[in-house]
Amino acid sequence: MKRRVFLQRLCTAIPLFKGIESVSSGEAGIQEGEKINEQSDANSTKENNIWRRFFGFNLLNYFMVHGKKPFEEEEFALIHRLGFNFVRLPMDYRCWTDEKSLYQVREEDLKEIDKAIEFGEKYGTHVCLNFHRAPGWTVAKPEEPMNLWEEEEAQKICGYHWQIFTKRYKNVSPTKLSFNLLNEPGTISAEKHKTVIGKLLDAIRSIDEKRTVHCDGRFWGALPPIELSDLGIVANLHMYQPFPITHYKASWAGKWENVPVPDYPYKEGEFMWNKEGIRERIIKPWKNLEDRGVPVFVGEFGAFNQTPHRAVMLWLEDTLDLFGELGWGWSMWNFMGAFGPINSGRSDVVYEDWEGHKIDRQMLNLLQRFSSKK
Repeated sequence: MKRRVFLQRLCTAIPLFKGIESVSSGEAGIQEGEKINEQSDANSTKENNIWRRFFGFNLLNYFMVHGKKPFEEEEFALIHRLGFNFVRLPMDYRCWTDEKSLYQVREEDLKEIDKAIEFGEKYGTHVCLNFHRAPGWTVAKPEEPMNLWEEEEAQKICGYHWQIFTKRYKNVSPTKLSFNLLNEPGTISAEKHKTVIGKLLDAIRSIDEKRTVHCDGRFWGALPPIELSDLGIVANLHMYQPFPITHYKASWAGKWENVPVPDYPYKEGEFMWNKEGIRERIIKPWKNLEDRGVPVFVGEFGAFNQTPHRAVMLWLEDTLDLFGELGWGWSMWNFMGAFGPINSGRSDVVYEDWEGHKIDRQMLNLLQRFSSKK
């Protein structure tokens, strides 16, 4: 089933998944001004969940091997100047390895990732490393030749690559660096998901028990990973609903010829996607997971530049407000590009020239308003 269609149907069904609605409620999060203990494990309950303090963007320099480019200090400096403190780096493992020899890595390419972590430390920005394409799994094209969920060799290779990063950055504080194991696991079972994630966690924790590990929900980041509740991870939501708002006319996300220009609130059948609709369909199941003691972070969200700006801004304000009600940190896709506040290429925005870039000031102001609530 096409990912777009599946996600639309999934979000109708999320509240019905067994076990999600029966979770008990929890207490409020950390207090303003509470000091972070750099020596503690950053995976924890809401009472000391440091992930409530991080707000930022995805940087796509290593996103795909064919578009690979060095990480730029300027982006880290601008993110810091604008008041944000987090970057997620979705990466393609082929950027540092040879597809014909997956146990061989190129030191010169790893040094580029070293630079990103150094830039993060210089500008007070937490860096989260993510395998967007992992050995045996990707949401992109082409598909991987191996199957991470079924093949032990793929699991072994993936664990090996995570161990490379774990050894390399063992002395970097968990408040400055975290790992996000896999981008958007698909339609696998909860049992297979937990089995594979468990193996990767074992590979990492055999070297570094304190490294914080983020795990996306299954079904492309939409479903709370309740099966991982006892593994000491941070659960990551990817918020792309309603899909016609977030991905209208995105070429990789289906066919749009007969889809009308979306507006927000957005009606889908008898269901209305507005603030209360998002709260019920998306926020509530993830809040229930958090009430079990699993920290929640929003690893991705945003809307493509073909959706009318007015609709994007109304959707974005409701979404950010809901994240803010629960104190969830977030990482927007992306900083400079079609989903973000800078150089987005929208045709219905009056841009402001700033530092050689085109800023969507209305969007930026909104993001800054909600990041200032940390």
